[in-house]
Amino acid sequence: MPTANPQPLWQPDEQDVAAARITRFQAWAATHHDAPADGGYPALHRWSVDEPETFWKAVTEWFDVRFATPYTRVLGDRSMPGARWFPGATLNYAEHALRAAAERPDEPALLCVDETHEPRPVTWSRLRAQVGSLAAELRALGVRPGDRVSGYLPNVPEAVVALLATAAVGAVWTSCAPDFGARSVLDRFQQVEPVVLFTVDGYRYGGRAHDRSDVVAELRRELPTLRAVVHVPLLGTPAPEGTLEWSALTSADTEPVFEQVPFDHPLWVLYSSGTTGLPKAIVQSQGGILVEHLKQLGLHCDLGPGDRFFWYTSTGWMMWNFLVSGLLTGTTIVLYDGSPGHPDIAAQWRVAERTGTTLYGTSAAYVMACRKAGIGPGRECDLSRVRCVATTGSPLPPDGFRWLHDEVRADLWIASVSGGTDVCSCFAGAVPTLPVYVGELQAACLGTDLQAWNPAGEPVTDEVGELVVTNPMPSMPIRFWNDPDGSRYHDSYFDTYPGVWRHGDWITVTSRGSVVIHGRSDSTLNRQGVRMGSADIYEAVERLPEIRESLVVGVEQPDGGYWMPLFVHLAPGAALDEALLDRIRRTVREQLSPRHVPDEIIEVPGIPHTLTGKRIEVPVKRLLQGTPLEKAVNPGSIDNLDLLDLYVGLAKERP
Repeated sequence: MPTANPQPLWQPDEQDVAAARITRFQAWAATHHDAPADGGYPALHRWSVDEPETFWKAVTEWFDVRFATPYTRVLGDRSMPGARWFPGATLNYAEHALRAAAERPDEPALLCVDETHEPRPVTWSRLRAQVGSLAAELRALGVRPGDRVSGYLPNVPEAVVALLATAAVGAVWTSCAPDFGARSVLDRFQQVEPVVLFTVDGYRYGGRAHDRSDVVAELRRELPTLRAVVHVPLLGTPAPEGTLEWSALTSADTEPVFEQVPFDHPLWVLYSSGTTGLPKAIVQSQGGILVEHLKQLGLHCDLGPGDRFFWYTSTGWMMWNFLVSGLLTGTTIVLYDGSPGHPDIAAQWRVAERTGTTLYGTSAAYVMACRKAGIGPGRECDLSRVRCVATTGSPLPPDGFRWLHDEVRADLWIASVSGGTDVCSCFAGAVPTLPVYVGELQAACLGTDLQAWNPAGEPVTDEVGELVVTNPMPSMPIRFWNDPDGSRYHDSYFDTYPGVWRHGDWITVTSRGSVVIHGRSDSTLNRQGVRMGSADIYEAVERLPEIRESLVVGVEQPDGGYWMPLFVHLAPGAALDEALLDRIRRTVREQLSPRHVPDEIIEVPGIPHTLTGKRIEVPVKRLLQGTPLEKAVNPGSIDNLDLLDLYVGLAKERP
């Protein structure tokens, strides 16, 4: 592994390294907290995991975190699960998110873009006033700290205002995107019993308006804890009877009042994909998210005043919450509400151009789709302000790195990042002072003791192992909702290695300190003792122009056998003839491993995903093992349930 890519694809020049915020942080921490002054990022990272209390104290001081009451110590209990951060401290996330309004009231906090691609600014002073007005109205409605407030909203400024007003009150935010159906939303919101629901009448996507009034009516019927429903007329319809008008709640010029809550007070509830049961309702804290996101966005992403931060996301994905936290660094955030491919596949690049984006985040799948479409963003758009393109959602294949380098800009910082909803952050990813190697994440993040462990629980380098984190992170869940004894939380991450977070990914930590993600360890392909991640198969097979997308699973059979089919969704005009079958097999054999040549290659009309776009390998595997559909998958979590009928039929046909 360490010699596979001996030459970096990109590396920062001396001027970039000197100007990076992480460089200045290291010099300051060396003076004030005995951090290593030399040794660059590797030395800083080692210090951050060896001395976590000192490191996280330094983060709060560097970013001027304002504690209304002081903490007694940084880490009261470092056991996992159950670590207690900054006991005694009180603060408020929203107060920090709106601090830039004092110094730059007339500059844009938000740039809002729809499918017309015409940016509309919301200034810091306007955002602060709307948050203040809405927070006062929420209090008037009886919303108190700890109450849940829900949003059925797209990626529009109203969603940001509602989140920040909820946090200002000390209530707990939770959201779903309006493309979620009623059952999917209820599977999530019914768990947390919200008292207020913010909802749109519909949304626009792909050049069409999509009415959601029937879904909203069902949500109102099935959420008996609601005290108020707030109507956001995105399509211009009048407020339904019994609802409140958004404009009436946000028109006053009210100075926000920020409830000072304990550091571990709930900020929001995020949800796992819920492919095999009810989604896990993951609770993260005001203080934990605040300090983790300041570190991640301010140091790793190098964001600050003057930057513009655009990540294509929806309110149903943790990356939306992460995007909103860009406000913590004084950055202008770009909200795009619409299809990623309307009117054509280059749409996201044009949004980055029109908004002057400096850090642009998207999915690896979008990058690969652009590559297959043969577009040239660097030639077709002015992307001179884009310093960094970041990707997540799945590992960015090596060809994706090369395409960004060749077709966007040769001096582009490419940051493939990996983390999860579980921590609403990254375990490994962007470091502005390190080189980028093709197919690799730059390094483990500060304060994250990321390791690859073999089955014996021993750390390995340059070998595939389980992704584990041996130190607590502030943004790890404080609990799951409706998990009173903590058993579901424990079983999700700590049942394999007691006291150590096991995330469920196969990774390699290289001797350079970079990280390679191979895919989910619970869907690992194990042929004759040789383990391979599904992402490796996808990266090789989907280079073929005939393959639009693929899905591979390894199915253990009752007789001890192992069946590994590859399902392929073909590009228009392609045919799965003997020539293509042979090319697929030869590609896997020559580029990966003869042992991992699929046993069968089966054409399918599409690949099923979760609502957040992840291929559902484990549920498909269970269906092929004969598990009934209702037990193998939560139907409300799948983007196209009809696609699963094929796998149910295959299970019945096989002996």
